[in-house]
Amino acid sequence: MVAYTQQELVSATELSKQFGEYISKVKNGLLNKIGILKNNKLNAVILSVEEYERMSLAVMELEELKLYETIENRLQTPKTEYLQGEDVLKNLGLSLDN
Repeated sequence: MVAYTQQELVSATELSKQFGEYISKVKNGLLNKIGILKNNKLNAVILSVEEYERMSLAVMELEELKLYETIENRLQTPKTEYLQGEDVLKNLGLSLDN
């Protein structure tokens, strides 16, 4: 769970009243993020464009790393353990004829 300082939490009502001010704080780096509370529960987060893009890139890189690791692991599988496509379809109750 991500920690928030008191300054980084704001009610949805307060945010609606001072939206421009809060956006400026995030845009100018005065706040890293703003957690938006509704009924005292965290519902959403406002981030700068740069932070959002950085996080999106990190997620993509992690997904690519997982894919790479999966491929590497599969390349280590001996050919004697390979499954034939027809056997896989049969086990799933499928056929190429249907």
